[in-house]
Amino acid sequence: MGIPGVGEITALSFKAAVDDPACFKSSRTVGAHIGLTRRRFQSGETDNPGRISHAGDADVRATLYAAANAMLMRSITWSSLKAWGVRLMKAKGRRRAIVAVARKIAVVLHRMWVDGSDFRLGSETAA
Repeated sequence: MGIPGVGEITALSFKAAVDDPACFKSSRTVGAHIGLTRRRFQSGETDNPGRISHAGDADVRATLYAAANAMLMRSITWSSLKAWGVRLMKAKGRRRAIVAVARKIAVVLHRMWVDGSDFRLGSETAA
């Protein structure tokens, strides 16, 4: 719950969905487990990246989406993650940016759980 926007419900639902953090080789694979990565359609020379895969628990996706929305829209404290999300929002749109930040929050939550570390806000120049 050290990440801005992440509350008790999000933290508990994430912990219940992941259950054992050691079963993931990398923290980056948690986003695919929850269903927040893009689905790919490849055949021959065509490569069509689709929408998110919707694999995994829908409730965890919803709580991470709500946490990312709270971080980008309501949180006053600036972090490097929020600055990245705001830049992405200007370039790609609000909904895509929120999904991307939700995936990053899942990756950061997993890494914090494995390491036992705290969330670092980042440098002031990123904001």
